Amino acid sequence: MTGIVDQAAPTAASKTYDHGISFNEAFRVWLRIAALSFGGPAGQIAVMHRILVDEKRWIGEHRFLHALNYCMLLPGPEAQQLAIYIGWLLHRTVGGLVAGILFVLPGFLAILGLSYIYAAFGDVTVVEGLFFGLKAAVLAVVVQAVFRIGSRALKNRLMVGIATAAFVAIFVFQVPFPLIILMAGVIGYVGGRSGSPLFRVGGGHKAGSGPVLRDEDSALGEETPPHARPNLAWSLKVSAIFLLLWLVPLALLYALLGPDDVFTQVGVFFSKMAVVTFGGAYAVLAYVAQEAVQNFGWLKPGEMLDGLGMAETTPGPLIMVVEFVGFMGAYRDPGSLNPMVAATLAAILTTWVTFIPCFLWIFLGAPFIEKLRGNVALTGAMSAITAAVVGVILNLAVWFALHTLFARTTAWHVGPVSLDIPVLGSLVFPSLVLSIAAVVAIFRFKASVIATLLVCAIAGMTWTLVTQ
Repeated sequence: MTGIVDQAAPTAASKTYDHGISFNEAFRVWLRIAALSFGGPAGQIAVMHRILVDEKRWIGEHRFLHALNYCMLLPGPEAQQLAIYIGWLLHRTVGGLVAGILFVLPGFLAILGLSYIYAAFGDVTVVEGLFFGLKAAVLAVVVQAVFRIGSRALKNRLMVGIATAAFVAIFVFQVPFPLIILMAGVIGYVGGRSGSPLFRVGGGHKAGSGPVLRDEDSALGEETPPHARPNLAWSLKVSAIFLLLWLVPLALLYALLGPDDVFTQVGVFFSKMAVVTFGGAYAVLAYVAQEAVQNFGWLKPGEMLDGLGMAETTPGPLIMVVEFVGFMGAYRDPGSLNPMVAATLAAILTTWVTFIPCFLWIFLGAPFIEKLRGNVALTGAMSAITAAVVGVILNLAVWFALHTLFARTTAWHVGPVSLDIPVLGSLVFPSLVLSIAAVVAIFRFKASVIATLLVCAIAGMTWTLVTQ
């Protein structure tokens, strides 16, 4: 990819711009961030803020939040995209590539290893107990996400109304998730341009507390680096390269294997998902789970929770759960290949089509976004999208609760209304107890997500061993 490393030819101005941060030092820092990127986007962004802003003082508070706000508007994992953005600001395209790849690599390897164990030993009592406990903890984590994002996004009645409408639309009327996000973005954009204060609630994640590092006092400084200025020729080149990297494998799969092959289905489905995953992993998981379970038959309902448990306990973006989905899909439909070989190839394919677009969005748009600090229309769109995401995540919490706490559900249809109703007699009492304990640990005692997951996993294994 040497053709896209240099965005513009060196100039006199670019020779004088030197932030003093070596590429080797940045590589070590990105590796450290990748190893510490647990706890979902809020935790990952907090780690980046602590290391890059507070500790290293490489980037100022305002520029950090400006980059984050742009990433919040994009489909895909905002934490990884923020890493790409800052890596690009520091060391051009190669810096963004390294930051983005390192952010994903540890989680990819960890989930691949756990998927091997799950596929080979998933019916073993200890493994069943492990994921039984993890499901209860994951339910508490999703509930926490509803409250965390809701407290940040729902600052007025209009935002509460958008969140409520989003929940009703997806839970009651099965409105497609992308359409909900599109409508919220349009409403927010129009409202932001109108100047209404109702759309100025901001978005993104809290950066932290303490003294604010001004942009001019950071290593990057206040000015825009020469390579970060808009360059239409470079933007067209980088777009073409990443579009080819993304779409050519899909075209080859379609031509060689046909549309009904599991690899083609995995590649096409997760490519579609990559362009609609606004609001992070939680917001899109209900959509992925519905398609993977009901449409493709790659997973059983409870297995989506198992995958999320893996993603919660490993570093990297939570959306890495899709690697597990693709893995299990090919494992159960390997064609002429060995099941484990097919599953490994599908895991690589899923990860590739999920994260390649992230680099495209950043490298294409970041130079232009650098010129749009404080744009009210974009802020309004982001605020409305974040509010809608709260409603979508609430839907996910309800979906998880139904499949964690009850062994059976039944479909109920009346006109356009379609609901999953729990069979009350199928209540799984141990799951209820563990879920309540996890909620109390997280909300009352402020226990960390990792500690809660580990304790619930141990409790689940113990219960399963005792009762078998």
